[in-house]
Amino acid sequence: MRTLLVIGIGMGDPDQLTLQAIRALNEVDVFFVIDKGGVTRELVELRSEICARHITGDYRFVEIPEVERNRTSPAYREAVVDWHEQRAERFEQAMLDELAPDGCGGLLVWGDPSLYDSTIRIVESIGRRGRLDVDYRVIPGISSVQQLAAAHRIVLNGVGEPVLITTGRRLAQAVASGAENIVVMLDGDLACGALGSGWDIYWGAYLGSPDQALVSGRLDEVFEQIGIARADLKQRKGWIMDTYLLRRASSVAATT
Repeated sequence: MRTLLVIGIGMGDPDQLTLQAIRALNEVDVFFVIDKGGVTRELVELRSEICARHITGDYRFVEIPEVERNRTSPAYREAVVDWHEQRAERFEQAMLDELAPDGCGGLLVWGDPSLYDSTIRIVESIGRRGRLDVDYRVIPGISSVQQLAAAHRIVLNGVGEPVLITTGRRLAQAVASGAENIVVMLDGDLACGALGSGWDIYWGAYLGSPDQALVSGRLDEVFEQIGIARADLKQRKGWIMDTYLLRRASSVAATT
């Protein structure tokens, strides 16, 4: 039986790997990575650097071309499911071609596999398809949410308050629900700009990497600064990964 290890590798800093993740890396014969090409080639190279630093034995990388996702479909969920299925087909074929029947494959996941990542769903889809006899384990990693809080030296929640984690697409719903502490991910359009005053923001890009950038303050006072910084960084690197915490300014300042 083939084994797959879904390994959370943090946000790009080789020092962020847990001891469990390092042990898992050293079990892997073949790492399968998505190559998105172009400007995001850096992400593949960072994975290679992490492996070179922490693995003592032999291993190799198999790169899988990215599937183009339909970003114009009004049926968002259906488009994402279709994208995942196409990715599963490519991973499945690569594993049949490149991984021995008793081999161990590795999938390296930015941050933590449990949070806005499709890898576990793709592995489950491969299992359902029935062409591969495969078992898998998941090794957690440091997420962008944890790194954001650490970088800003904050606690995500006020005293006794919950934290809601959502996407830019659903930010308006989170605000309407009365949430007081909102972590926003996957927000390419900075949806928080529509909120105006009454919020504090803690924003970070390239968290945990040498290019890490941070801005915090009253949303209406620093939003323009964040927008300028975000545009400049994206132009320089060609891609950007960022997230932020919104906290209602009326929330109690003390945290626990």
